[in-house]
Amino acid sequence: MSEVVTGSTEPTVAQLEHEGDVAADYLEELLDIADIDGDLNLDVRQGRAYVSVEAEGDGLSVLSAPETVQALQELTRLAVQNKTGSFSRLILDIGGSRDTRRRQLETLVEAAAAKLDEGSSQASLPAMSSYERKLVHDIAADRGLVSESYGEGADRHTVLRRR
Repeated sequence: MSEVVTGSTEPTVAQLEHEGDVAADYLEELLDIADIDGDLNLDVRQGRAYVSVEAEGDGLSVLSAPETVQALQELTRLAVQNKTGSFSRLILDIGGSRDTRRRQLETLVEAAAAKLDEGSSQASLPAMSSYERKLVHDIAADRGLVSESYGEGADRHTVLRRR
């Protein structure tokens, strides 16, 4: 008897590990094509497969720009979906790009908080991905701010205000 999986069911750790393996295979092929040496690390964090690519030297610097990481993440998600038949929400990190982006988002939230301290009733941040907006919501909550997302698609952005 097989189990029916619905869209609302959270993936199991085993399913997420399989997503990571499929993603790693795809990324290894891409790195080989680009003649870039990199080590892949797989993990499961907060209900998502997390794949990080590390390399000695600056071989990955061309790939670690936020827009490039986002594009490669989407391509990797599509490759996983094509192979597994299931939607993937995996997170891709290239050369520490996620930590770098988190620090940039922390700086944005701090600048917005300064505007609020100067009397603004709210501060809007630029449009960003759902993952980045989630990080902003977490950072804002840690700083005692209220955050809400507005807009649709590529224009979706976060607005911060004081409690």
